[in-house]
Parts: sequence; C-alpha cells; structure tokens
Amino acid sequence: MQQRASRPRLIQAMLDAFSLPDLRRRILITIGILVAFRFIAHVPLPGVNPEALKSLFSSNALLGMLDLFSGGAMRQFSVASMGVYPYITASIIMVLLVPVIPKLQALSQEGEAGKNKVNLITHWLTIPLAGLSGYGQLVILQRAGAVSASNTLATFTIVLSLIAGTVFLVWLGELITEYGIGNGISIIIFGGIVAGYPTLIQEGFLATGNPMGLVVYVLITLVTIVLIVIFTEAHRRIPVQYARSVFRGGRMYRQSGTTHIPMRVNSAGMIPLIFSMSVVLFPGIVASYFVKTNAPSFADTIVKWFNPSTALPIGAFYWILYFVLSVGFTFFYTTVTYQQQDLPGTLQKQGGFIPGIRPGKNTASYLSGVTNRITWAGALFLAFVAIMPFLARTITNVQQIQLSSLGMLIVVGVILDTMKQLEAQLVMRRYEGFIK
Repeated sequence: MQQRASRPRLIQAMLDAFSLPDLRRRILITIGILVAFRFIAHVPLPGVNPEALKSLFSSNALLGMLDLFSGGAMRQFSVASMGVYPYITASIIMVLLVPVIPKLQALSQEGEAGKNKVNLITHWLTIPLAGLSGYGQLVILQRAGAVSASNTLATFTIVLSLIAGTVFLVWLGELITEYGIGNGISIIIFGGIVAGYPTLIQEGFLATGNPMGLVVYVLITLVTIVLIVIFTEAHRRIPVQYARSVFRGGRMYRQSGTTHIPMRVNSAGMIPLIFSMSVVLFPGIVASYFVKTNAPSFADTIVKWFNPSTALPIGAFYWILYFVLSVGFTFFYTTVTYQQQDLPGTLQKQGGFIPGIRPGKNTASYLSGVTNRITWAGALFLAFVAIMPFLARTITNVQQIQLSSLGMLIVVGVILDTMKQLEAQLVMRRYEGFIK
C-alpha cells in the first residue's frame, strides 16, 4: 500500500486501468483500431505523382492546413484522404435540419429508436457528400498535375475509393465507441491530427534561426492550451428544485430535492470553427478553378484575399472575417441546440423549478438570458483560438510552423473526454481516477 501511495496519481491510475481486464481490453481495442487507421492512411490511390504532390502541398499553405487534419493522408492522396469529415458535415446538416423539418423533429423525439433512424439518415447522407468532396479534391490535384485520371472509369474508381475510405473510417470510429474508450469519430480525427504533429516539430527546428521568436511561439501555444482546458470545462450552475409527493403511513408528504443544471460556457464546441473555416475557405477554393497562369485575373485577387498565408495588410482580411464568423456561428449554433434541448419544457414536465423564477415563460426567459450572456464568453474565446496562429506568427515572426487552432481544440477536447470516461470506469470500480 505504501508503494502504491508513493506513485504519482496519473501513473497509478494508468496502472489500475490496465489491471482491470475489461478496461484493458477496451484500451487495447482503441489503440489497435488507431493503428489500423494509420496503416489505411498510407494506402495510395492510382495515378499519383509523388513529386508533384509533395511540391504542391509544400507551396500551398491552404492544402497544408487541410492535410494536417488527415494526418498526412491527403499529402499522399490515400484512400483515407478525406478522413471522417464528410460524416461530420452530414451530422451538422442533420442538426440544422431536425428543428426545421417537422418529420425529422418528430422522429428525433421517438426515443432511442428515433435517434437510430436519424443516425441512419446521417450515414446515407455521408455517401453523396463524400463523393462530392472526393471529386472536388481530385479535380484540384489534377489541375496541379499531381494526379492523373485519364478517363471516366479512372475518375469513378478514385472517387469510389475515397467514398469507401470515409465509410470504412466511420465504421472504425463506431467500433471504438461500442467496444473501446471515448467517442470513436472524435478519436479518429484526434489520431489524424496527432499524426501530423511530428511534422510540426520538424518545422519548428527550421525556425531555430529565430530562437526568441520560437520560445514566445511555444509560450503562446501553451497559454492557448490552458485557455482551451479552462473554457472547455467552464460552466455556470443553475440551481433547480424538484418537489414530489410521497404517500407514507396513510398520509401524503411533500418532499423536495435540490440539484443544478450545468450551463457550459462553450456549449457549441468546435462546430462554429468548422462552419467559419468552411465559409472563409470556400471563395478561395472556388476561385482557384478559374485562375489563369498566363495573366492576372479577378480570381487571383479572390484567392489572395481568402488565403490564410497571404502577407499583411491583405492577409488580415481572412483572419478578421474568421474572427467575426466564429462569434456569429457560436451564437447561431448555441441557439439551435438550446431550442432543441427545450430545458424549460423538460423542467416543467419533471416538476422542477428554479428558485425565485416562475415556471413557464419566466423560466424560459431567464435561461435564455443566461445562455446569451455566457455565450459571449464562449464566442470570444473561440474567436481568439481561431486567430491564434495568425497572432503567434505576427508577434514572433515564426513563419515555418503551420499550427491549427481547430486541431488544438479537437485534441484537447478529445483528451479531456477520454480521461473523463476512464475516470468514470475507474471510480465505478472503486479505484482512484485521473482527476481530483
């Protein structure tokens, strides 16, 4: 017992996790599926010109940023180039459509069976979205001479392979959710992002000519990670009381219990940044189709204005727009999810009430006001995280490192969520967890 107590809490919790057969099996399954994912990420598609592909990604900061989320799969143009992002897009579309379409709204309120049907629709929607994304990716790489698809059959084969790769990764993610630890889709994304970090470290060594700038860049990154942890866990507790009647000894007694509703400061998560990045990058991607090599055109101007790597002062437009959209989409997505949850209606059905606030409209107005106020903090935090790479590069003059704020947000969020699940498993078995 003395040796057990002398070990650091984190190391002891990891040893305890591996000492439990069921939990050890879940951890090993998760690790095994991640290894399989990394092998799939290195299976190339036919018609790839490796040298041209490497040259394209090294000269295009936008593609380099997108490649970070695939863990290098896009740089190799493998079957896993798109990752699970078509599925994420389909999930976001379904979240927005459920409150708008009455049939979907009724379906989502049918309990577990209704949720399974909505999930099935999301899976079917993933296939055409993956096809469109795969074809767009193929066209961009073809125009750069990095991939050759000589005929319609070759194009169809490549697009079908990309769709199959996405569907297979979604299946692997669901296996992790069912048999492993954590949210499988998030862990697949986490694996792809973390796999690209060795490249970032290598790029960091290229910036050794500016040692002070590199140190400040690392400090800004560490401060951002701390802020992400704080705002991810931050919430406001709304006290709630429940009154119920109990029949005992021939008499009716009225009992009351007190609990709270945790209102998260950043309830929207990373979704607003995905929305904002998609909107900001879309004009530049579309304009790149019309760029002429022999003469400047309006398309060149659009590409320059909507490119994160463009030098100041024009380059500031991209990041200012990214900041504003992040704030706007945070409020939009929080409002949509708040309306779907219907907290005032749920409290009223369960006999709960907020002390000092009347049930019904007064409760709805109170909760809506609290949500709006704390969302300002979450929105400004997400907007700051969104432009952190730009601020870090501008302050330190370190241009070699392409750090993604969205990637950091995903990695920290997945680690916290997975640690909480491991914590719950250990505490349930009367072991000490990771978190005090």
